[in-house]
Amino acid sequence: MISFTLWDIVRNLLLAARWTVGLSLIAFAGGGLLGALIMFARVAPNRWLRALSTAYIEVVQGTPLLMQLFLCFFGLALFGIDVSPLIAASIALTIYASGYLGEIWRGCVDAVPRGQWEASTSLGLSFAQQMRFVIVPQALRIAVPPTTGFVVQIIKGTALASIIGFVELTKAGTIINNATFQPFLVYGIVALFYFALCYPISLLSAALERRLDVAR
Repeated sequence: MISFTLWDIVRNLLLAARWTVGLSLIAFAGGGLLGALIMFARVAPNRWLRALSTAYIEVVQGTPLLMQLFLCFFGLALFGIDVSPLIAASIALTIYASGYLGEIWRGCVDAVPRGQWEASTSLGLSFAQQMRFVIVPQALRIAVPPTTGFVVQIIKGTALASIIGFVELTKAGTIINNATFQPFLVYGIVALFYFALCYPISLLSAALERRLDVAR
């Protein structure tokens, strides 16, 4: 058994936590951009766009994230495309996040009173203008709680990337535990790290809700 001090454990987990944060940012940024497109397609007047975006969401939400990770890492290799664990995890988590964020934001758009659509239509605004100037600004206020809640899910979901060999916080905890044989200490610190990453987001969400007066 290798001798590790408490500082050694914490230091190595801190280094791994950087990759958890980085992967979470990639997933949220990529998933947010793709999710926004999905959301616009879901509420677009064109029924084909609505059908395609609905099918995309059904597939993403109907398959486990773990399976999506496997498909991105091992499936692409079948076509001669070799990807690193980081790239595969980024692609899988981006797809996963887009499917959920697109549907979350679609629900927020639908929550805007129908009268707002009718009023903007009577002013002669196009669909794009309605979304930009009337609907989206109101939907943003509604979207704060569910979006920040899903960001927490993304952070915790990065732990599954350890299955394909990506060394993030959970994988690093497993490696250190195999060397120290102190599971309670190691995984206890890992849990604290996840809490330290997620709790400030919950506080930020509460602050934004108060500032935007979401309950109004």
